[in-house]
Amino acid sequence: MTGPGGPAERELEQRARAAQSKAYAPYSKFNVGAAVRMSGQIFEGANVEIASYPLCVCAERNAIAAAVIAGARNLEAVAVCTSVSPPSSPCGACRQVLLEFASDPKAVTVVAINPAGERRSWTLAELIPDGFSGKELP
Repeated sequence: MTGPGGPAERELEQRARAAQSKAYAPYSKFNVGAAVRMSGQIFEGANVEIASYPLCVCAERNAIAAAVIAGARNLEAVAVCTSVSPPSSPCGACRQVLLEFASDPKAVTVVAINPAGERRSWTLAELIPDGFSGKELP
């Protein structure tokens, strides 16, 4: 576990915490908020769960979608807030989506936090080593 970063990282984490309160998870009660810094701007997302679980959308993917709609394309940092201990890292699908927008996965920090103040952090490259990207496509 690492300690909190500078003001930019703290703002990202605060926005993820705020987004968690907006999650829609009536079945699992597993509320997740995420904030991504892309192209210098912060975008938030919350998980949206429906009775047909495979059709649910994670907070991280909703935050990326908000960024894309705004025209942002370069992922710089991610914060994810869950209420479990230790804080949860992004799921595999979210890791793949995050990778799509990271020009350098070794430079993208992903921090997982919870309301109790616990934190874990990784680089995106650590979370999805040798991940599949568009570089493999013709």
